[in-house]
Amino acid sequence: MEKIVLIETSTALCSTALIEEGKITAYRENLKEHAALTAPFIKEILDERNLTVKDCDAICVSMGPGSYTGLRVGVSTAKGLCFGAGKPLLAISSLETLVWQAKDEGLLPEGCKYIIPMIDARRMEVYTAVYNTEGEKLTEVQPAIINADSFSGQLAEGKVLFIGDGAEKCKNVLTHQNARFCQCHPKASGLLHPALKAFAEKDFKDIAYFEPLYVKEFVATVSKKKLF
Repeated sequence: MEKIVLIETSTALCSTALIEEGKITAYRENLKEHAALTAPFIKEILDERNLTVKDCDAICVSMGPGSYTGLRVGVSTAKGLCFGAGKPLLAISSLETLVWQAKDEGLLPEGCKYIIPMIDARRMEVYTAVYNTEGEKLTEVQPAIINADSFSGQLAEGKVLFIGDGAEKCKNVLTHQNARFCQCHPKASGLLHPALKAFAEKDFKDIAYFEPLYVKEFVATVSKKKLF
């Protein structure tokens, strides 16, 4: 069975995991400090299982949407491991990761019709897409400003789980009786099923040219603090 290193750094949670025999056998996580902890976490989970990167079959990274800096750290680390060990690169949407967390961790409310993952994009905007409870994506990933009419069609059909680090802030706006909310970050362990599927389908990314899914352009700002 495949051995796959999993890296999730798209939001405030930095996490890594290892797949062996179709299940997670090692896991590390910490809030923030992505640049300082991602590589050490990978070494720790491999050492824990007496493995090296060369013993693994692939590296899988969260491709976003999410934090520009977090995504750069995760993807650059994954690329470095792939180049150095000659391993293929897999990339999974952070929204799909949240969908599988909901399924794997038993978070779906009874009678749930849709899972709508939400990555915080500041103010009342989120990165989102609509999935069914089988994990199939029904709409394209997009930034959306949430208001009282958002997802009214899905909510009219039955219970909807809104999950992610952008879910809680929408609770006072999406007040429909069928709305359920789970505030959490995508985790490397949530990559388990989509990573295995991508590997089986040989859905490998071009290591040299692959870029994260930012959705919106990164805008650099100039600090207003006076240096002198």
